[in-house]
Amino acid sequence: MSKLFKRFMAVALVVVLAFVFVGCGKDKKADLNDGGAVFHIYAWNTEFQGFFNKYVSDEKKNDPSIETYHLDGVPVKWTITTSDNGAYQNALDMALRENETANEDNKVDMFLAEADYILKYVNTSLTKDIETIGVDDFSEAYQYTIDIGTDRTNVIKAASFQCCPAGMVYRRSIAQEVLGKSEPADVQPLVDSWAKFEAVAAQMKAKGYYMTGSYADTYRVFSNNADKAWVDENKNIQIPTPVNTWMTQAEKFVKEGYTKTEGVWDGGKTIEFAEGGKVFCTFGPAWYYNFCMGTAMGTGDNHEGGTYGDWALIAGPQAYFWGGTWLLCPSAGSNDSLVSKTMNAFLNDEEVIEKLVKEDSQFSNNKKVNAKVAADYETEGKGNGLLKGQNDTKVWVEMADSIQVKYSTIYDQQCNEGLQTAFVKFLKNDEEINTKAKALADFFADLQKAFPNLVVPK
Repeated sequence: MSKLFKRFMAVALVVVLAFVFVGCGKDKKADLNDGGAVFHIYAWNTEFQGFFNKYVSDEKKNDPSIETYHLDGVPVKWTITTSDNGAYQNALDMALRENETANEDNKVDMFLAEADYILKYVNTSLTKDIETIGVDDFSEAYQYTIDIGTDRTNVIKAASFQCCPAGMVYRRSIAQEVLGKSEPADVQPLVDSWAKFEAVAAQMKAKGYYMTGSYADTYRVFSNNADKAWVDENKNIQIPTPVNTWMTQAEKFVKEGYTKTEGVWDGGKTIEFAEGGKVFCTFGPAWYYNFCMGTAMGTGDNHEGGTYGDWALIAGPQAYFWGGTWLLCPSAGSNDSLVSKTMNAFLNDEEVIEKLVKEDSQFSNNKKVNAKVAADYETEGKGNGLLKGQNDTKVWVEMADSIQVKYSTIYDQQCNEGLQTAFVKFLKNDEEINTKAKALADFFADLQKAFPNLVVPK
């Protein structure tokens, strides 16, 4: 056998083995459902729609004058249904059940879901393994975002375009007046435990300020650090210990006048972000600035009437995460390639993701890009104007890797919202719910109406 032939055979064997290993490895790509005349997306608000229009669509801009956007020449249709009273999930559930037989205009090709209820869609045959449509590089994604989007058989069903570490955002001028300090490095040690946080709340009240604008401002800090699931393996409802701690704190803060008794989304809270506001701090992730603090921005280039530049970000008493948006692909959609293109753009297209972070103050689901932007801002001395130029991306990077999600259930949204709804009636001295025990009884009763299979605590 000649040396040349031996060499040929050796190379051929390597090629064959490589093919075999690739074929037996992670390559799950299956037949795609493609060719739909409309790319139809379901969502509960227009936030992601704006990012899609600006960074992924053929038009590459978010312009209200454009009636129809396109992706690879396919018209994009959005169905937006508010989350109020479960309306979004109800509409989505019906659409997914009918998706296989729906006409092209109504067939759902991609939909969005939040952490509180995503498992409801992940653990069903109505959604696809997204690795089969070509979304298979999660090397820069934060692990908890992958975990939340993975079903009980370890199949990845969803991709998130954002990571949501959250912290405490406070007014610098109020901190200076009451605490004698305003910089993050000086304020953080004063509120790095809940005992210290409460002590500062007393100081704020003594000077005519509220610590928070809502009884529920701290709720997610506690609930997203749960020590157990809302519902155990035997369908028993159980209140996580940190949620009980929140109830005790909320009751005291209302009684002592440390907080306003507004809902977390109420106008009576958000008006306090404007000029003349009397609230010291709030809690939230990067999306919170754009979504909830519009009154702080003021109007015009000079931010008239706002408190722009008077805020700062710290970890506060306890690190946590809040929210996030995941993208999912229905099994019976008709534009899987466009779903794949959209998901991959927000997971791994570094140019798109960097713009998302720098232009829209988002914290992305790409570790490499977030680290780069944090380093760029540090070098250039840039940051978030709302936060007086503070490099908040650097703060989020330091927090993000520690996020874990251990106790998610399909009941989380109903539990989190239902408990707050019942408890605030007690806090506001409602005629029918004037004790904590009655508030909990109402919460359990409403939860059991929604999920009759659950067992109420005795």
